[in-house]
Amino acid sequence: VQVVESGGGSVQAGESLRLSCTASRSGRAFSSNIMAWFRQNPGKEREFVAALNWQGTRIYYLESVKGRFTISANYTTNALFLEMNNLKPEDTAVYYCAACPSCSPVTAEEWFRDRSQYDYWGRGTQVTVVS
Repeated sequence: VQVVESGGGSVQAGESLRLSCTASRSGRAFSSNIMAWFRQNPGKEREFVAALNWQGTRIYYLESVKGRFTISANYTTNALFLEMNNLKPEDTAVYYCAACPSCSPVTAEEWFRDRSQYDYWGRGTQVTVVS
C-alpha cells in the first residue's frame, strides 16, 4: 500500500491550507476503515491531529485544532483531506497521513488517536506557518 500526501507549504498566520492524501495498492485506489492525520516536529513525538472512519460516523480531533481543522473524505476517489484554517505558528510540522485497514470502523476513540494502530504511512508534507 502506498500512501501519498500533498498540499503542504509555507503560509502566514491566519491563512489556510488544504492537505490531500491518497492510498493505493497495485496502482488501484485503496480505502481503509480508518484514516488519520498526524504531525511531528524534530525531536518530538508524532502527534494525533484528526481521524475518521470511512463511514464518516466517527470523527475525532486534537483539542487545539477543533474549530479550525476539518477532516473529510471523497468516497469516490478514496481520498482524504485536511482543511486547515486560521493556521498558527504552533501548527508548523510535518503532516503525515495514516491508514488502518485492519481497524474496526467502530473501535474506541483512543484507538483512533493511537499512532501504533496504523499500518501504513505516507512520507509527510511540510507545513510552515510564520507569524
